[in-house]
Amino acid sequence: MLDPRLLRAFVTIVDVGSFTAAADRLHMTQSTISQQLSRLEQAVGRELIDRAARPVGPTASGERLLGHARRILALEAEAVALLSDPAGTSAIRIGLPDDIATSRLSREFATFSEQHREVRLDVTTGLSRDLSRRFRAGEFDVVVVKESTASVDCRASFPEAVGWFEGADTSGEWPDPMPLVTFPVGGLYRETMFERIERERRNWYIAFTGSSLNSVLVAVEAGLGLSLLPLGAVGNSRVRLNASLGLEPAMVLSVYAWEGRGNVGELVEQITQVLADRFESQGRQ
Repeated sequence: MLDPRLLRAFVTIVDVGSFTAAADRLHMTQSTISQQLSRLEQAVGRELIDRAARPVGPTASGERLLGHARRILALEAEAVALLSDPAGTSAIRIGLPDDIATSRLSREFATFSEQHREVRLDVTTGLSRDLSRRFRAGEFDVVVVKESTASVDCRASFPEAVGWFEGADTSGEWPDPMPLVTFPVGGLYRETMFERIERERRNWYIAFTGSSLNSVLVAVEAGLGLSLLPLGAVGNSRVRLNASLGLEPAMVLSVYAWEGRGNVGELVEQITQVLADRFESQGRQ
């Protein structure tokens, strides 16, 4: 492997045409730069500089090496510049429910990243119970979760209305047993759905399970069954509230973070403001 320091001495000698001038440019003694060139010549087994020429210049072997030496030094300079740039070297790990990862929140993340180039935002979406468990295990720095009640260490919380939705084109009464569209086992609304249907003394079965909000919404739109969903998450989907089941008691959307200051604290404030604006706009509808 060729030492970049030796290559730099060789290239500089060629560029200035003198050992003395090259030593001055590299801030070293003439004997030192001569030694470095000799070590490079020993490594490649060829003479690289014609010492008898005035000004000194590369030998035939030196000319062959020169272009490669310049590229190696250029790559080294690029690598040093890259590593000296702190962009993306510090991570903030964020966990979010699928429907909270909106375009508005993404724009806030973009603004934050522009102001803090050293920070990389690692965002994971998933089910609230899994996100909460992973936050408590230290896998996330910030997490937004849906839960029945907020814990005392939450940074902010908002009530989220939920209701029973069916496809907008659904007609007539649902059969017995009633088909349900659910999130996977562990999903926040799943047990609530079962409990409510059983209180109504209705039979049920799971017609479709989707791991994301979009997959559940599409299934409900298609008429595969009913599902319990946040009112603010249905957007422009072709769904409607089921007249007989209606609304359920509100859930809570909570924000948790291990730190309340610095970059994490600033990010928590931005996330909280986005959520506050979201629920305020829903209240005006």
